[in-house]
Amino acid sequence: MYKILKAESPAENIFMMDVEAPRVAKTCLPGQFVIVKMDEKGERVPLTICDYSREKGTVTIVFQVVGASTDKMSHLKAGDAFRDFTGPLGQPSEFVHEPAEELKKKKILFVAGGVGTAPVYPQVKWLHENGIDADVIVGAKNHELLILEKEMEAVAGNLYITTDDGSYKRKGMVTEVIKDLVQNEGKKYDVCVAIGPMIMMKFVCLLTKELGIPTIVSMNPVMVDGTGMCGACRLTVDGKVKFACVDGPEFDGHAVNFDEAMKRQQLYKTQEGRAMLKLKEGDTHHGGCGNCGGDQ
Repeated sequence: MYKILKAESPAENIFMMDVEAPRVAKTCLPGQFVIVKMDEKGERVPLTICDYSREKGTVTIVFQVVGASTDKMSHLKAGDAFRDFTGPLGQPSEFVHEPAEELKKKKILFVAGGVGTAPVYPQVKWLHENGIDADVIVGAKNHELLILEKEMEAVAGNLYITTDDGSYKRKGMVTEVIKDLVQNEGKKYDVCVAIGPMIMMKFVCLLTKELGIPTIVSMNPVMVDGTGMCGACRLTVDGKVKFACVDGPEFDGHAVNFDEAMKRQQLYKTQEGRAMLKLKEGDTHHGGCGNCGGDQ
């Protein structure tokens, strides 16, 4: 059992928990995720690691209520426990493999949308701990749905916040802030990392391609099973089939076929849609054996 040491709700329908998981905390890196399960019969839920403490042996997760399982999870309190807390899974951010001295030469921009702020935070924090500053844009629908502002402010080189309705800081989409920084303030970036809703990442990538800024995206929104066996997170990257949970979750944003990924995401929500995808895609439907019936 994995004990919940702290549970809070930083915004409506968004929940944050510190979980006692020493083995995961000891080896995890920014960009990776865990799979949690409430009890023996519970659904497997993949969640990006928001933070971790190797000293305390804790891992912080953030999730939004989107279905029955996350709704049940939202009622857990400090002292309760998860039946399973499996990880770390997925590939870590490519930054952790680069020498710090080389990273210091780069101008890095992070763009976070909504709950996407959670997986952006550990990457920016890791860079900060290694003496590397990065600019961060955080977008939310309104002030009430903004999360991790103080935490992000402590590790970002420059933090820019924008809300769709203008209820806090700037008004408008994150793409407008990128344009302002590059075209009006003369900022130059060597790489951009965008994490958030698929539609947000798509339009960020369309803009950064136009601006000539290489862009990394995290395709964690399409993950379901987290092992490549269900076929939910199948996507096309540079014309090749990839699976977000085993090949990613991070990919070259300019090579991702977002329109296809968003269409699959909608189809996968229904049993009829899953059956149609399995029939159409055959053995390539799964990231594992291809014949496991993982979506049955």
